Amino acid sequence: MKKYIFLFFLSCSFSVFSQEKAQNDDLIGLRAIGSPANPKVKMSWNHYNDYAMISRFCQDLAKAYPDLVKIESMGKSYQGRDMWVLTITDFRTGTANRKPGFYIDGNIHSNEIQGTEVSMYTAWYLAESFASVPFVKQLLQDKVFYITPTINPDAREDFLKNPNNANSPRSGMMALDDDGDGVADEDKYDDLDGDGNIVLMRRKSATGRWKIDPENPQRMIQVKQDEKGDYEMLGYEGLDNDGDGQVNEDVTGYYDPNRDWGWNWQPDYIQRGALYYPGTLPETKNIKNFVMNHPNIAGAQSYHNYGGMFLRGPGAEEDAPFYVAQDAAVYDYFGKIGEKMNPGYKYFVIYKDLYTVYGGEIDWMALGRGIFTFSTELLTSYKLFNKNTEEGRYQNNEFDEFSKLLLFDDAYVTWKPFKHPQYGDIEIGGPKKNYVRAHPGFMLEEDAHRNMAFTILHASQMPKLEVLDLKQKPLAGGLTEITATIFNQKVIPTHSAHDVKYKIERPDYITLKRKCSSRHAG
Repeated sequence: MKKYIFLFFLSCSFSVFSQEKAQNDDLIGLRAIGSPANPKVKMSWNHYNDYAMISRFCQDLAKAYPDLVKIESMGKSYQGRDMWVLTITDFRTGTANRKPGFYIDGNIHSNEIQGTEVSMYTAWYLAESFASVPFVKQLLQDKVFYITPTINPDAREDFLKNPNNANSPRSGMMALDDDGDGVADEDKYDDLDGDGNIVLMRRKSATGRWKIDPENPQRMIQVKQDEKGDYEMLGYEGLDNDGDGQVNEDVTGYYDPNRDWGWNWQPDYIQRGALYYPGTLPETKNIKNFVMNHPNIAGAQSYHNYGGMFLRGPGAEEDAPFYVAQDAAVYDYFGKIGEKMNPGYKYFVIYKDLYTVYGGEIDWMALGRGIFTFSTELLTSYKLFNKNTEEGRYQNNEFDEFSKLLLFDDAYVTWKPFKHPQYGDIEIGGPKKNYVRAHPGFMLEEDAHRNMAFTILHASQMPKLEVLDLKQKPLAGGLTEITATIFNQKVIPTHSAHDVKYKIERPDYITLKRKCSSRHAG
């Protein structure tokens, strides 16, 4: 009898030990390299977050890591939402605002949604990896990050919650009278079939210049000059809501939050999307105030879509002389490495390789504040099949093929008939609002990680000073002359050449303190 009792207790003891061991392990199995194990803040990165989810994430991260993460609002949006900022650093090692600072934001254009998730992923990865990745630990001891997941929270919420297409609303939610009839935003898109997507309208026409792609019935292609078409394209779903004979001519907005900045601002008749004067928007003012109140910011990153581009300024050719050779060399260093880190992405200069932008955030940061700044256009068709297409951005059919082969046609609304009060018998169909510009879920985490890594490369190369040599020389009157050789270990200088030339920030001040020791008699 005693023998069985002993074996029973032995068995119980082993079972408890096994449970404790399993609970102490990061994971039961094998942690995937590069991913935080058993994170305190449980997140999946295959979906898009609304404002409540973003707010909860920021609060949860700050609560889980009080020594690493602080949350604050930089101010209110146009509709009164808080614009959250996460300050991330090792608060136990030095004063945060005396460390080199790196500013990150996303989603200035509300339909360019994944910039928010990349920003959130960066904050999450830094906090969750601090204890296990020595590089991240050292980074947060030396630097401080200021991360604002969305700087257009009002229109982002509209994009997520209301019927839209992939391109609307690019603007914010301030109402404007686009058609000059004295009423603002009275002829918006209309979700004709009530499916939550604003897709395209087509109509059979003897003079049409479009036909159905014989290899993909979902896709419309233009006919050749000597070829007869079957359809005319009527634009996005909509009605003539104000009876003026036009459809969708007064939608939400329109203005462009990335044309509202003070450097080389131009009025709307020159730069489409500009408002009444630079800094019209409360969101722009909030960011400017935050950056001005944090002169330690030495690097910045803004996330947009689409095109797979690491962009630097200037936005306009006439500003090219302000990007002098010393500063351009710093940008070139990061841009060329970035192309290796994220295959399919290219390092470009905005005005030269993309188009002219007046009054953009990137130039206000780089030239107005002397901050080394990149703007990244997330996602590119290269990512679909890991190859470049020979056709142009709007001519290739890779997104259609990708939807068919990997998404099982989940990305498109199948064409269906509709009786339109103005156009008569039409058909509606086309890509859903969360396709083409926005990453499919399974691709989002990889691109978030690669772009986060590019940003961390940039941040890690902000200045770090080292005293290499120290000499003392006694002088008359009990004074001592100190000669110190100070070396910057990193790629980014303590001031950009543009900053030095135009005296944007105060010069460097270096303080040397003598370490004193004392003995106490026993």
